[in-house]
Amino acid sequence: MKTTLSRIALITSGLLLSTQLLAEPKRPECIAPAKPGGGFDLTCKLAQSGLKDGGLLKAPMRVTYMPGGVGAVAYNAVVAQRPKDAGTITAFSSGSLLNLAQGKFGRYDENAVRWLAGIGTDYGAISVRADSPYKTLSDLVEAVKQDPAGIVFGAGATIGGQDWMQTALIARAAGIDPQKLRYVAFEGGGETLTAMLGGHVQVTSSGLGEITPQLAAGKIRILAVLSDQRLPGKLAAIPTAKEQGYDIVWPVIRGFYMGPEVSDEDFNWWKQQFDTLLASEDFAKLREQRDLFPLSLTGDQLKAYVFEQVKQYKQLAGEFGLAQ
Repeated sequence: MKTTLSRIALITSGLLLSTQLLAEPKRPECIAPAKPGGGFDLTCKLAQSGLKDGGLLKAPMRVTYMPGGVGAVAYNAVVAQRPKDAGTITAFSSGSLLNLAQGKFGRYDENAVRWLAGIGTDYGAISVRADSPYKTLSDLVEAVKQDPAGIVFGAGATIGGQDWMQTALIARAAGIDPQKLRYVAFEGGGETLTAMLGGHVQVTSSGLGEITPQLAAGKIRILAVLSDQRLPGKLAAIPTAKEQGYDIVWPVIRGFYMGPEVSDEDFNWWKQQFDTLLASEDFAKLREQRDLFPLSLTGDQLKAYVFEQVKQYKQLAGEFGLAQ
């Protein structure tokens, strides 16, 4: 009897292994919907490294870049042109959801894709060059009050986007009309940071994970991180906006979606890989190295989170007169 059960177990495990091998895509790809160097790039490369190091992908996953509309071009391309592509995952962030809430992705809304996995949380941050005269967030706010047009803010989005919203919330809290801010939009956080380091803008609003390498290099100063309390470890010296008198908190989810017609089998294969990845201590260390914080949501849990966030962002967009 035991021998028979053992044979059945071997056959079953063999079938499961065969199914997994069949389900694994031959040419896995992660689309970063911006130019290299920003948060989407960070998200794709984190998954690329984690899946490879964890033995969860046998074929190397390539990262491709599809800038345009801060995610809109990629979203439309996946939905309309690659809806069944089983090998493609696309990075998204809270900024993507904010744009969806404002109708900036055209005729497609949050129902148009399959939400796969949320793998980490970042936080909004306001930074300046290391040689900037602004030492604190209050220094910057006071300067903006005196001359709103005299300071140029750079951000990887258009007006109404996530980076703009972070500065707008701080401005509103300080009694400044956000519409009076002088603002330059770039296609992605990499371009924004380059512009600030080159002196073309004075302030950058971004995700924290996008700029910590430059902080470590001594090239920038972070005036505030938009977290509820100070972050742990090497980031503990960065003050929050909240402790400086501006009660603004902006977490940034980083994750992936897939095309709307990807089969359940293919979607569940990816979900299983991410479930395994997110439970790994090695991945937790890798995520920490990229200055991201724990978040583990896949499948229906992520979908529920996304829908709730979009609902909240619609309300926020209405408050700023941005809803379409």
